[in-house]
Amino acid sequence: MRIGIIGAGNIGGNLARRLTAAGHEVRIANSRGPETLAELAAETGAVAVRAEEAAADADVVVVTIPLKAVAGLPSGILDARRPGAPVVDTNNYYPQQRDGRIDAIEDDGLTESDWVAQQLGVPVVKAFNGIYAAKIVEDARPAGAPDRLALPIAGDEAEAKAVVSGLIDDVGFDVVDAGPLPESWRQQPGTPSYGASLDVDGLRLALAQAARERPAEFRG
Repeated sequence: MRIGIIGAGNIGGNLARRLTAAGHEVRIANSRGPETLAELAAETGAVAVRAEEAAADADVVVVTIPLKAVAGLPSGILDARRPGAPVVDTNNYYPQQRDGRIDAIEDDGLTESDWVAQQLGVPVVKAFNGIYAAKIVEDARPAGAPDRLALPIAGDEAEAKAVVSGLIDDVGFDVVDAGPLPESWRQQPGTPSYGASLDVDGLRLALAQAARERPAEFRG
């Protein structure tokens, strides 16, 4: 598949490494221009492009930039993806550490990814938000490995989640469906699953044990 990645930080870069290793065609962009991604492109075989070009003809688009930057993406940046192509949101809300206060999340109770979907104007699947970037490479295992870890996904469209689940498997992890997007708070920062290295059973338990109220360190 052709995967467009908007954001070439630690998560975006390591997803490019794993997805190209799995045989996918990756186009990756950042805010500084494709010339700044020459080293990553040479390492992985990914094609460095401008942010406005990353989604062109993509089967899946991954948006992996700071949450506060999502609202500043150019209008229509996802329009050139293939019809029905899922959009993956890897973001987390860090009001004190990075993003500032977002009233719709704090006061109106929107989940982080519901807010992202509103800003982008398209449905999203939340995935890859609760794993440390280095572990995307270090902890990847082939299907059936006894020490394979699991990652959660949340979203409202079954077909989109199925496509993203396939990519997670390609990257080297099992998948646990965490429910529709309004339930994605179960995998947000401060919950038992966030940053944890868990197998399928452990992840299901962690998601079930999550509390809706944000811990103080993750409130604006």
